[in-house]
Amino acid sequence: MISARKLLRRYQVSKIVVLVFLLVLVAGVAIPGYATGRWPWTNPPTVTNLKQLKSLRQHGMTLPDWEVIRIQNNLQIGGHRWLFEEIKNHETIAILLLMPQNSSKSQPQVEWLDIDGFHRWQTDSHRTLRFTVKLAPTSEKPSPTIETRFFRSWTSQQTFAVVQWYAWPNGGSPATSRWFWEDSIARLSNRRASWVAVSIILPIQPQGDIKIVEPLLESLGQSVQTQLMAEVF
Repeated sequence: MISARKLLRRYQVSKIVVLVFLLVLVAGVAIPGYATGRWPWTNPPTVTNLKQLKSLRQHGMTLPDWEVIRIQNNLQIGGHRWLFEEIKNHETIAILLLMPQNSSKSQPQVEWLDIDGFHRWQTDSHRTLRFTVKLAPTSEKPSPTIETRFFRSWTSQQTFAVVQWYAWPNGGSPATSRWFWEDSIARLSNRRASWVAVSIILPIQPQGDIKIVEPLLESLGQSVQTQLMAEVF
């Protein structure tokens, strides 16, 4: 068995490694900023793909094997406007909600609370759903893993399985803190981590088990992230 002393040493070493990494990160920002008088947080780099993000909001997204049967590009939810798409694959119908970043200053905030309030639904069965996006065989980059919110919601009329995450160029997560971290790292290279809020809503049987539709939502989530990485980011 590992002694308490060894565990304590390992914990201390881990803390030191994290501290050193943070110091290096801060130094990478502070030293150039001090030398030039230009700080990344006061003069952040622009989002270079704003044109593609605006095009997504205006024209929507087409996914392989899914037909867009209804689209609305300015659905007001809370204080934001979302792209709404009703999509169909054979007899399966799903709702795709997308909110692309609309300026260099916009940041992910309370999008999930806005959607909850808009639908006035109750929720349970909350857990994390992860999936990996396969890149082209010629790509030297590692396949990104996407982390999403996965839960069941319902109103008096309908039950849904829901998947939500913020997508960015090399990954995704439902946590705003993860995007801030990615964006902070990107700024060190004079880049930005642009983002799109994604919510997929799939009607299911009343009080149905969301595990039954997990493979379908995972596949649909992979398609959405893949399309965003190919055409928007």
